[in-house]
Amino acid sequence: MTHEEIMEKLTEIFRDVFDDEEICLSDDTTANDIDGWESLEHINLVEAVEHEFGMKFRMQEVSGMKNVGEMARIVRSRITDTPEKKKRGLFRR
Repeated sequence: MTHEEIMEKLTEIFRDVFDDEEICLSDDTTANDIDGWESLEHINLVEAVEHEFGMKFRMQEVSGMKNVGEMARIVRSRITDTPEKKKRGLFRR
């Protein structure tokens, strides 16, 4: 998934969470740019993003995000990671 595709999905999520069809995101968008983006809505937003992309943020990622661009980069890195191969048991082939 490209950065642009992630930003499109994030825009949809933001519009839904903040109930505002006028929201247009950029990499530099911050909480100061969106009416109603306070701590409780931030939790709702994080949960919606995690659900949509099937991933979980780490606590330090959530507290350290400075803008939407950082959120998109974290999402992209998480959904493009390839799962490690499972180790086989001693007697399995």
